[in-house]
Amino acid sequence: MNRHFVKMNGLGNDFVLVDAGCGPFRPTPAQVRMIADREHGVGCDQLIALEPSQSGHAFMRVWNADGGEVGACGNGARCAGWLVMRAAGRGVIDLETAAGVLEVRDAGSERVTVDMGAPGLGWSDIPLADPMDTDSIDLCVQAGWPSPGCVSMGNPHVVFFVPDAEDAPVRRLGPIVERHALFPERVNVGFAQIVAHDRIRLRVWERGAGLTQACGTGACAALVAAHRRGLVDAAATIEMDGGELTIHWRPHDGHVLMTGPIAVEFTGRLSSTETPA
Repeated sequence: MNRHFVKMNGLGNDFVLVDAGCGPFRPTPAQVRMIADREHGVGCDQLIALEPSQSGHAFMRVWNADGGEVGACGNGARCAGWLVMRAAGRGVIDLETAAGVLEVRDAGSERVTVDMGAPGLGWSDIPLADPMDTDSIDLCVQAGWPSPGCVSMGNPHVVFFVPDAEDAPVRRLGPIVERHALFPERVNVGFAQIVAHDRIRLRVWERGAGLTQACGTGACAALVAAHRRGLVDAAATIEMDGGELTIHWRPHDGHVLMTGPIAVEFTGRLSSTETPA
């Protein structure tokens, strides 16, 4: 059975969103890779299915372009939340994910705010293979760089603080660090340049997707890791290749709020070879 999809992006981080309300949608890794393929499929960084939920207005299931299912996707949550809000005629909805229930709010002018919850800061939250302080882990990949920090935003992140994000060897070091033995579930790799007390320039090598235009959970992780070291305020603009997100680590409950734009690109139907039976 063919499935309707909506192609969307958040700052160039793009998604194929499938309505799974009519029945289970369980693509194989090969089918996910086929859909994500930019030459022969629809093309995307992540595939997202919107399913019925017992705890929210919808359940968001996410697969990376390599076919692996993941628990969280910040830009994807903005896009999925916007679709659910439109369908429900509401300005606020609860979006259930494998990493928990997220409150999603319409911020006007096709901008969306997602309450990403509190970050995981324990070594087992990331998780790491060995116990250590996640504020500054024992990992050196480039001479002169300080030890990176680790944060879980429902998925694992390591954040390197670099003098110049444009010159950072993201394509060389990203895949090496992603699969480092310290990270048993692999890791998203951020390269963060502190521009000012309220601005970070960030590039992200995304686990299972590669160098991405933007990464919502990566932006949250960069703000948290930088604020823990006193490098930035609790709220800052995160500048990525695809545009900017506003991230606020709220002091009264420790939740991280992410605000940014969404865009609808086109709609269509998956072919029979791309759709699970």
